[in-house]
Amino acid sequence: MFSIEHEFDSTVITLVDEGTAQLQEDLIINSFSECVTIEQYDARTDKINKITFSMAQLKDLSAAINLPEGVYTRFKKENFK
Repeated sequence: MFSIEHEFDSTVITLVDEGTAQLQEDLIINSFSECVTIEQYDARTDKINKITFSMAQLKDLSAAINLPEGVYTRFKKENFK
């Protein structure tokens, strides 16, 4: 299950883990114009862990989801001259 909310400066997506085995805490995804953050509560430390992706990192992740094992770049060789 998931929910989507539009805030003033971001879009918030909450992913709820459903099922029977080894359920994880909810993931909160905040999409801003300059970055995307992912937050998840850790019951062991009683803290929220937060990861921030740049928009370039998010594009790399999106591209990587459908690719086989390997090392890739989104840039053409001529960009590295």
